[in-house]
Amino acid sequence: MTKAQAREKAKALVAQMTVEEKISQLVYNAPAIERLGIKEYNWWNEGAHGVARAGTATVFPHTIAMAATFDSDLIGKIADVISTEARAKYNKHVRFGDYDIFKGLTFWAPNINIFRDPRWGRGQETFGEDPFLSATLGTSFIKGIQGDGEFLKATACSKHYAGHSGPEKDRHGFDAKISLKDLYETYLPAFEKTVKAGVAGVMGAYNRTNGEPCCAHSYLLVDVLRGKWGFDGYVVSDCGALGDIWKYHKFAETKEEAAAVALKNTCDLNCGDTFPALVDAYEQDLITEEEVTAAAERLYTIRYLLGEFEEVRPYSDIGYDKLDCKEHRDLNLKAAQECIVLLKNDGFLPIAKNTDKKIAVVGPNALSYTALEGNYNGYASEYITVADGVRRVFTDAKITVERGSNYCSEHLNHWGGFQNMLSDGIAAASEADITILALGLDCSIEGEDTGYDDEYTACGDKKTLYLPATQQKLAEAVCDVCDNVVVVIMCGSSVDVGEKVRNHAKAILHAWYPGALGGLALSDILSGQVSPCGKLPVTIYDGKHDVPDFCDYNMTGRTYRFIDGEPLYPFGYGLSYTKFNYSDAKMVDESADRITISVDIENCGDMDGIEKTQIYAEYTDSRTTTPHWQLCAVRSTALKKGEKATVTIDIDRYWIKAVLDDGSRAEPDGKIVLHIGGHQPDALSERLTGTSCEAIGIK
Repeated sequence: MTKAQAREKAKALVAQMTVEEKISQLVYNAPAIERLGIKEYNWWNEGAHGVARAGTATVFPHTIAMAATFDSDLIGKIADVISTEARAKYNKHVRFGDYDIFKGLTFWAPNINIFRDPRWGRGQETFGEDPFLSATLGTSFIKGIQGDGEFLKATACSKHYAGHSGPEKDRHGFDAKISLKDLYETYLPAFEKTVKAGVAGVMGAYNRTNGEPCCAHSYLLVDVLRGKWGFDGYVVSDCGALGDIWKYHKFAETKEEAAAVALKNTCDLNCGDTFPALVDAYEQDLITEEEVTAAAERLYTIRYLLGEFEEVRPYSDIGYDKLDCKEHRDLNLKAAQECIVLLKNDGFLPIAKNTDKKIAVVGPNALSYTALEGNYNGYASEYITVADGVRRVFTDAKITVERGSNYCSEHLNHWGGFQNMLSDGIAAASEADITILALGLDCSIEGEDTGYDDEYTACGDKKTLYLPATQQKLAEAVCDVCDNVVVVIMCGSSVDVGEKVRNHAKAILHAWYPGALGGLALSDILSGQVSPCGKLPVTIYDGKHDVPDFCDYNMTGRTYRFIDGEPLYPFGYGLSYTKFNYSDAKMVDESADRITISVDIENCGDMDGIEKTQIYAEYTDSRTTTPHWQLCAVRSTALKKGEKATVTIDIDRYWIKAVLDDGSRAEPDGKIVLHIGGHQPDALSERLTGTSCEAIGIK
């Protein structure tokens, strides 16, 4: 069914509704209209890294971990599996008359906000700090979710539009003040690219941006989204955000006025309880029936495109046996392997798979399921924790496991026990030849508006870039008693384990929230069965780094593009067990819209591996400030040891334009140089890897 056909069918159906019936359909839990044969439908469904909150499903690495793969094709495959499992569930839900929340096909993912501040608790839900990477991986995710068939397989939704990345505790009344330059250079590109790629929905943010609530924003929604970009899909509010318009933003005086201003600015669907007030708003002449009709028609166009009203529903042949099946688990394991980033290796890794040494697995994430899941997660049929993975892979080793500490708060033991475990963790490490130190966080510490404010977190945002003090104490004590320590960080953000631990550790890996099979993937890397290939989608800062004020949305000093000084580990960085050599980089084609380059890549090490090629544009412009450099292309290439390949990569000129103070993009009036390699062209990446980038001057 074409979009035009779906729109005509939607218009015909909506035309049969009364104004009250139309209004009733503009809420996330839309009721049935029995006289028209319309079943109830719940628009609220989650699928950021697997079908969430609705029973068994494949739990893939969380979004920030997917970003660390730097592989858009892999992200597309993951999203295709998510929509396959969604259809498998939906087929049964409909058969058994279950139309409850989280049982539908309209997913409110991906989160393509920019992870501008390393303290933000919801950064784990994003594709990282870079606009290009967020746009590219977000687009692949959306295409995988929606499919390319006659009907939409499921629908994706780009969120949260726009200018949202904390602080969590203030989001319901916060005004993000953002210049046009920063908006169009950093905060809007991923939305523009995903809209033009055909995303079905866009979700507005809780906050105001430059004075107007995002879910009722005349400039962002009407002028830019609907006007400049031509978006004709549906806009949904974040959950409860329309209530914020009058309760906290004070942008309207009543619920009716808040509902009206959102609808008039083309918000079609309310996740919350504000839009029922549109009935009174209509009676008060605050809105017109034409405005209600337009919103209802956009929503029903989506429902028709999903095939809801077909006699034989599309994708009805997808069986329930697809849920967390072997094929999907194999892809999940591959994704988990590719997301893990090797930050440091003093030649200690890999560890021989047949070692008979004593291995201690110590730390609050040694046996944690929640550290595999992240947030917005489903429930896998099996979880393999760090300790489980070590046991499965190192079958000849003598393995002990201790938590050693809580995630955050440290207490003396009480009658229930399990509070003060420090001495147990130290004891296990003291008798081990090797200690795997599984540190980090979970969604109870960093996450979405948790409501908790303590010494470490403010409603899900971190107050420091270091580990919680109780874990730091454990880590330093373990380093005092064990020579061979491998640190595994599992969290969704930048965390510094401290100078003492960094210097003592033989190796450090960032495993993020790696999904249900994360522990097995980690041990596959520790044992050298797989060479690590993950790259950092965020900058890892020294805990002492002077990060700009959390509430300041100016990009000065933020992310790799505008950072002052050096971080601990740069965006785009990640070590391997093998070595890749780049040569003969050259431009092979050029047009007004794109540039095509080719480069030779050789695996000159001793292992098979996957290289994540990155191209950065360095450009100058006399009219404005420009980034240090801007990522503008990525490519994943698998090479056997000794293998050499010529790789051809297209670059969209959009990403090498200077963004002027009015938000417009212009050809830079200064030099343009493309840097091609396995990392940024910065001095720190070159020191850490011992390699440099190829360079091509194109202007």
